[in-house]
Amino acid sequence: MTLKAWERERKMRDAAVPLDRRVHDSNWFTADFEPPHGDDLIQMFWQSRVPGSGAPEIAYQGMVQAKGNQGYDVSKAEALLEEGLALCEAGKKDELRALTAALLAALVEAPVDPSHPYHSYEHPEGWEAVRAAMAADIDEGTPDWQPDFEERIYQGWLGQLAGGAFGTAIEGYTGEQIEKVYGRVDGYITRPETMNDDVVYELVLLDVFERMGRGITSEALGLEWVRQIPFGWSAEWVALRNLSMGLMPPASGSWNNPYSDWIGVQMRGMIGGLLAPAEPLEAARLAYIDGVVSHAANGVYGGMYAAVLTALAFRENDVRALLVKGLDYLPQRSEYVAIVREVLDVLRAETDPAAAWPRISKRLEMYNWIHAYPNIAAVCFALWYGEGDFGETMSLLARAGNDVDCNAGLAGTVLGVIAPVPDAWAAPIGDLLETYIKGKERLSIREVAARTARLARQHRGG
Repeated sequence: MTLKAWERERKMRDAAVPLDRRVHDSNWFTADFEPPHGDDLIQMFWQSRVPGSGAPEIAYQGMVQAKGNQGYDVSKAEALLEEGLALCEAGKKDELRALTAALLAALVEAPVDPSHPYHSYEHPEGWEAVRAAMAADIDEGTPDWQPDFEERIYQGWLGQLAGGAFGTAIEGYTGEQIEKVYGRVDGYITRPETMNDDVVYELVLLDVFERMGRGITSEALGLEWVRQIPFGWSAEWVALRNLSMGLMPPASGSWNNPYSDWIGVQMRGMIGGLLAPAEPLEAARLAYIDGVVSHAANGVYGGMYAAVLTALAFRENDVRALLVKGLDYLPQRSEYVAIVREVLDVLRAETDPAAAWPRISKRLEMYNWIHAYPNIAAVCFALWYGEGDFGETMSLLARAGNDVDCNAGLAGTVLGVIAPVPDAWAAPIGDLLETYIKGKERLSIREVAARTARLARQHRGG
């Protein structure tokens, strides 16, 4: 019997033992990195390791899984996975090239499964439709600039980078496997590094926002991606491919992109909230403009939620209230909102996090570790039980596993805006942000934050 793609992924993830980062270094690419192509790219998508943690990754398997999550019958593609993995392992490049083409064709031709619950939700298209689908009584925000906003924007950046550095060493594993190797994780596992593939998209958005302010467009942002970003993963890789072929947003994020509901916008949406402090509706709009470059529907809503939580944190210091209020700024009949509400119901019902997470994890087991749903569930879980404590929230994120650096980056931004990042988390990363973008290899965190604050203040209230 052929295993479903999600079952293959779940089996692989449950068995993956973390590479001990106390002994082994990370493997990030640098600014002179040559993006793989041809057979090298195919090989990478069949068998690769996450640069920061060494976790196993099969991008083609995730592609099939993701398309199935979106309500398509992917059984034809699933039947090719076993052979593809065997050909990759045997180094049979010619045969693998042909099988990969057949796999992609099977996904393009996959019929809709009308019985799938994905189709019972609404997916409004265009900002105006998304705006109309939000809660009727949302508060459009207070655009007045407060004296402490600049420092809080800095602390938000600091919290994001500290969280990302924390999670980079353990992303891609289950909480159970992380605990087997490291025990209870309540601090940096190794010397923290700020290099990751999340923050680069925020830095590019800052460049375009500096030129265009709140008149920023998705097309301008997409073109800047092509100019500055050499390579992406999952949805971002598809978007860069689409953009390079002349498909502008929103087509760049939606056309032939099975990964469009994954975490990419959710991992970077915080910049919208930092550029629109205390203006959650504007933060959501900025995240939407950014999101449709690489994602669609629920993937975009994940970025909007991240942006709204960040913006609301300038007005509200109760993290549980934030999680609830933030949902008002998303399409109310979307699957994303339904999933988050279901997660919050579990959190309200369970006083013990050790009882809550297994329930949530089981409910979402059919989604990839990079999908938006299990990861926003982890963020909600950690913020809910962490109750504003930075270290405890990070520890809970490690317990949840999945895409820990993205989740800790979001939670860290929100907590940093609410209260200064504790010195135990801030001091080890100092003032250095490293990236693989040419011309941005080594940046001052304070200067990036000051630039963000200057742009936010200059363009406040429209």
